[in-house]
Amino acid sequence: MKTSPSLRAGSGLTFPFAEPPATGQVRQVAPGILWTRIPLPFRLDHVNVYLIEDGDGWAILDTGIADDPTRSVWQTLLAGPLAGQRLTRLIVTHFHPDHIGLAGWLSQRFDLPVLTSLSSYFGCLNMSLSPEARASKPYRDFYLSHGMAPETADFVVTRGRTYPQMVTPLPPTFSRVVAGEVLTIGGRDFEVRFGDGHAPDQLMLYCPADNIFFPADQVLARITPNIGVSEVDPDGNPLGLYLSSLNVIMNWVPPDALVLPGHELPFRGLHARCRELAEHHEERCTRIANACRIRPYSIADLVPVLFARPLDPHQLIFAFSEAHAHVNAMVYRGELMWIDAEGGKVRTG
Repeated sequence: MKTSPSLRAGSGLTFPFAEPPATGQVRQVAPGILWTRIPLPFRLDHVNVYLIEDGDGWAILDTGIADDPTRSVWQTLLAGPLAGQRLTRLIVTHFHPDHIGLAGWLSQRFDLPVLTSLSSYFGCLNMSLSPEARASKPYRDFYLSHGMAPETADFVVTRGRTYPQMVTPLPPTFSRVVAGEVLTIGGRDFEVRFGDGHAPDQLMLYCPADNIFFPADQVLARITPNIGVSEVDPDGNPLGLYLSSLNVIMNWVPPDALVLPGHELPFRGLHARCRELAEHHEERCTRIANACRIRPYSIADLVPVLFARPLDPHQLIFAFSEAHAHVNAMVYRGELMWIDAEGGKVRTG
């Protein structure tokens, strides 16, 4: 398939590859780095997986979810473009099922060590071993206290039970990757940093020698990664952490790096995209501030302020958590304040 350096997004990004590889195929994006794409049964219908030359074999970066279609894609890859190739290790960027789902299966089948952050490993274990925990009364009450309808709250707190269906059991041991270390893969040295806000301690890898950056889901070309408050950490500030991580990225990785993200197309124009993402979130904060000058709002009230289109229950989960993330960030900055007597509503500070 042809590449097209001239393909551009509105933000001025450039895309070295106009289209992704076909399912079950790979594409070389740099010497010794292969890109493949795994379908997902969600609105975001794919995840990018990369293979990095590692001596006499290939290291895998991320996996896809644990379902039969994903296993079938891996079987096609292993019988086709990867036939006869040795797999050396599996690097997982974060604990979301589209990235860690088949880690246990691949690890067991090919005797691969799993490398990831401590938060990703134990986050996956926790979600897998205690899927019923999020259906407990404190978590349901959390959503109700912020204006969510009871039937929607019931749906939200039970969705966590689907997590074990999208991941295979992790191996009993793993290799911990720590921010600040250098991870050597084949002939390349990758500096490691953690992104936050989208997922705790999300691995990001940068190779200075080749100016190649793997941001996982922290920076995507056309969509914004979900930044949401979890019922487990109701007072957290994931948006603040995310915006800080964008500054870390711009101070660490040059603007002309080749960006190989967890979704969508590889691109160049990293700093422009980071600024665009930050501006997007600040514009949402402005919308919330303008609304809350008129009257107090609950988190549920603010969802249509940020999302004008109709939302199904699954989409509403992410919209609600995103609205809450913006509110918590604005409370931390002193721009909003909670009104406890109003039942979990906020107004301008």
